[in-house]
Amino acid sequence: MAPIEWIPEFSVGNPSVDHEHQELIELVNQTAGALLAGHPEAEVQSGFGDLLCAITAHFALEEQQMRAYGYDQRTQHKEDHERLLDELRDLMDVDDASPDQTAERLAKTLEAWFVNHFKTHDARLHQRLGPHPHP
Repeated sequence: MAPIEWIPEFSVGNPSVDHEHQELIELVNQTAGALLAGHPEAEVQSGFGDLLCAITAHFALEEQQMRAYGYDQRTQHKEDHERLLDELRDLMDVDDASPDQTAERLAKTLEAWFVNHFKTHDARLHQRLGPHPHP
């Protein structure tokens, strides 16, 4: 499994948001790496937990900004967030897959989601908001 690499197409034009997205990609790669390296189950689940927490916090901040700015695509954007969280929870619950299969599925699922979500929902949101703080 090749790690997910940051590509220019992922950029939403806001350096702090792009940095946060890069951190999320790094967490995906770390969790997949722990699976592939055969780390103990507790460590792998901790990686999944860290990833889920980071993604949830990132989504909460985006959704807060969408509410504050009266963003007209908030419902669709939030639905896409929920879809990813559901997929991530499903990945965490897979008991019968090998670590290699789970790592591959994690990387492929998140990379495909990042490509689509960053390019569409996030780019549209941050273009609409213009320059804005993103702690």
